[in-house]
Amino acid sequence: MISFDRLWKTMQEKGISQYKLTKEYGVSNGQLDRLRKNEHVSTYTLNKLCVILDCGLEDIAEYQKED
Repeated sequence: MISFDRLWKTMQEKGISQYKLTKEYGVSNGQLDRLRKNEHVSTYTLNKLCVILDCGLEDIAEYQKED
């Protein structure tokens, strides 16, 4: 399973809120909802978040082995 828990920590460290993502960068509320629920998001969205946050994919997502 892919977890996006690191995304929220990276956003906090960079001082970027969910509100700012939607209003200034055009990330949809639907995308944020899917990220919160660790659901499917496109590589386009992941790339966009990496650009916005000036970080690598490992700073926003991680693979967690399911038991």
